[in-house]
Amino acid sequence: MARHNDTGRFGEDAAAEYLAGQGYAIVDRNWRCGRMEIDIVAQRGSRLAIVEVKTRTDTGDDPIEAVDRKKQLAMVRAGVAYLNARRLPHELQFDIIAVSGTPDNYKLEHLEDAFYPPLKTY
Repeated sequence: MARHNDTGRFGEDAAAEYLAGQGYAIVDRNWRCGRMEIDIVAQRGSRLAIVEVKTRTDTGDDPIEAVDRKKQLAMVRAGVAYLNARRLPHELQFDIIAVSGTPDNYKLEHLEDAFYPPLKTY
């Protein structure tokens, strides 16, 4: 497996462990539908969190900046597709988890409700 895949896997594993510790149930990981992907789907109460995990080994690089408007729109589309595919009545929230560092020494930042879906996606 390529090094960037290992880095991504480490970040997603750390994020899932963190979310479980915060009272979230991990519902799905790496869910795909066509070209859409959701890193983690987690549930707490009646809300379903669509979680994008960004991992960087270079601690000088801010992983959150990688979630631009285009990525946000992709997350919204994937979240709606997930609800439709599973026929779920849940309310969605869109979270970002940034993991910086290495498996031996890392920092994790969780932005709950990092953004709200736009009224129009044009």
